[in-house]
Parts: sequence; C-alpha cells; structure tokens
Amino acid sequence: MKKFATLVAVATIASVPAVAFAETTQVREATEEAAAGAVSLNAGKMLYAADGYRIAPIYRVTAEGNPQVILNGRLVTVPASSLSDNSGKVTTSMSKKELAAAK
Repeated sequence: MKKFATLVAVATIASVPAVAFAETTQVREATEEAAAGAVSLNAGKMLYAADGYRIAPIYRVTAEGNPQVILNGRLVTVPASSLSDNSGKVTTSMSKKELAAAK
C-alpha cells in the first residue's frame, strides 16, 4: 500500500508542471490573439505614425506580437499597445522621433 501511495504522490507532482505550462501557454495565446485581432501584422507591411507619415516597413513581428522596424540602422521594437488599424494601415501613436530615441 505504501508503494501505491508513493506512486500517486509522484504522479501528482509530475502533472503539476504540465498543467502550469498549459495554463501559461493558453494565457499567452489568448494575449496574442487579442493583440492580433485588433491589428493585422506581418513583415513587409508599412508602419505609419498617427499624423499619417510613413515610418518604416515592418521587419518582423516578435512572439509577443510587437512589430520591429529598422530605423537609422537599428532594430526598434514598437509596443503592440501603441498600434491601431486606421483604414487598413498599421498606425502607431508614437512618432518616428520617439521610436528612434527608444532603447
């Protein structure tokens, strides 16, 4: 009977990380879907500032859903929270100058 109790305890402990991982994955996927649902992002699409001026084409999109652009020879990550869809254009609330100064 002690062997059975030990096996049950080990099986319970072994399943906890899998459950935690599954929940973390589900939360991340839900966050990505919410961000992606608001604005359609893909590499090559032009990123615009709120005033309508072009900033740069999107170089790539991170796993978190943040687009990255190349400005002044640097790879700059644009926060997904600053993005909106303005008549089919990916628009950020940040200016090109603000993005270029960001670290």
